[in-house]
Amino acid sequence: MRLLCLHQNSILRRDDAVERIYGEKDYFLGRSFDVFISRLRKLLRHDPRITIENVFKVGFILKVTEEGVE
Repeated sequence: MRLLCLHQNSILRRDDAVERIYGEKDYFLGRSFDVFISRLRKLLRHDPRITIENVFKVGFILKVTEEGVE
């Protein structure tokens, strides 16, 4: 969550996050990271101001808006 917040409203590259969190790039560690993102989305789904969007084959963007509308 900290990495997403540090990259708020910009792309957090998936490979960079996996390497920073787990210390290495690995397919299975990457899948664990994806599960973590999925769980974060579930926790945050009730707040319309916060979304975590996928950037296909790149990473994720934590978007935070004032009133849930960009």
